[in-house]
Amino acid sequence: MHIPDGFVSAPINAATYLASAGACVYASKRAARNLGERQVPLLGVTAAFVFAAQMLNFPVAGGTSGHFLGAVLAAALLGPWNACLVMAVVLIIQCLGFADGGLTALGTNIFNMGIVGGLGGGFIFEALRRVLPHGRAGFLASAGIASWLSVVMASTACAIELALSGTSPLGVVLPAMAGVHAVIGVGEALITAAALSAVIAARRDLLPALLKENEG
Repeated sequence: MHIPDGFVSAPINAATYLASAGACVYASKRAARNLGERQVPLLGVTAAFVFAAQMLNFPVAGGTSGHFLGAVLAAALLGPWNACLVMAVVLIIQCLGFADGGLTALGTNIFNMGIVGGLGGGFIFEALRRVLPHGRAGFLASAGIASWLSVVMASTACAIELALSGTSPLGVVLPAMAGVHAVIGVGEALITAAALSAVIAARRDLLPALLKENEG
């Protein structure tokens, strides 16, 4: 899903750079204001985990491969805005240090995976928590569903950007991107649920959304 240089038009890259920069500045201010002593290290650990997990690819049908996104995992641990910040940090390091995603497309990649995936997926997760039953099962189901949707939404945004840039017709790129990532999203959901299940078993206190339910 990392877009390289030359695939997205300059106007779209410019617009997404502005949107991504604005979201990151706002998320940084929220983090400085709201994160406590326990959440700051967790933000760094989460970013490190997402970075490492994204480096591992798993095979998908048709000879393609996918990787873990981690946006909803970060949102479940830290909230949607902090998830956006985590994704931005990961993508900047990948771009500058590993040439994974183009520099001119960095804003677009942050928009797709940080804003659409992190913010969008995080808000969906929070909405599902209000609808599904409380408790561990409902929490993990919400995370799994939101994780799958975050991958599909981010890939759909990527397809629309490529189509608007004239790189590929929407009728070709949208089914290809969304179809493959619908499969990848299943792996995303399973990994996210497994990771959160491990956190619940070891450090339930790190999951504020679950703790609020218990207090209620």
